[in-house]
Amino acid sequence: MVSHAPHRSEWPSIVVCEPDQAVLDSLCDHLTADRHDVLPAPTGADALRLCRYNQPDLMVMELELPDVSGLDILREIRQSDGIAARFDPQLPILIVADGKNRTDRVRVLDEGADDYLEKSVSYEELRARIGAVLRRRQTHDTGPIRVGEIVVDTSGHKVMVGDRQVQLAKKEFTLLRVLASEPTRVFSKDELMRAVWGRSRNGGSRTLDSHVSRLRQKLDPGVGRYVVNCWGIGYSLVSPGLQTADR
Repeated sequence: MVSHAPHRSEWPSIVVCEPDQAVLDSLCDHLTADRHDVLPAPTGADALRLCRYNQPDLMVMELELPDVSGLDILREIRQSDGIAARFDPQLPILIVADGKNRTDRVRVLDEGADDYLEKSVSYEELRARIGAVLRRRQTHDTGPIRVGEIVVDTSGHKVMVGDRQVQLAKKEFTLLRVLASEPTRVFSKDELMRAVWGRSRNGGSRTLDSHVSRLRQKLDPGVGRYVVNCWGIGYSLVSPGLQTADR
């Protein structure tokens, strides 16, 4: 029997929130080599944006961040209803801290962190802790997003347009999920690049535009009613006033 390695789209997705760029790069390289789809976040704002739009499987977060406390991010996600803020309140979160203040360990665990690690932890132990948390994670249903005849099943990674199932690549699916979260809102290209690819545009407009083109064709072949180009600004899923999302 031939054994096939999992496709990259099936890899667990992990937000890594770490303000030290060298450490962030190293962690991302190691986790990618170990078959994780890594979303780098140098700030707390980046982490929240990625958690909101990408629905990752897990987040590894430094407690001390340049813009906001990691504890505040933990509380915001845990207190989310999973609908209005679009955060998964059950998202597994591993906190990394310097370990000098033992009260921090108790506090973050009381607030709902799944694990606490000191910054001196080896990568091998971090990887093992991530694997253990992912194995404990229970499948949950965040409910489909409906925009007119489009239904986005976020838990099953499935898209229907009327009675037709649409096959999307992972980035196309994430792009659709972001646009469907506020279907009449015009998202700037920078917003979409950060939400889907975890970085600002910086020359990546062609990447975004090509994904938009493919998504538009797949959703409505030959007509292209969806994914509206708002010239000079960005994209919305539908024109304002036409359709609304529902859950």
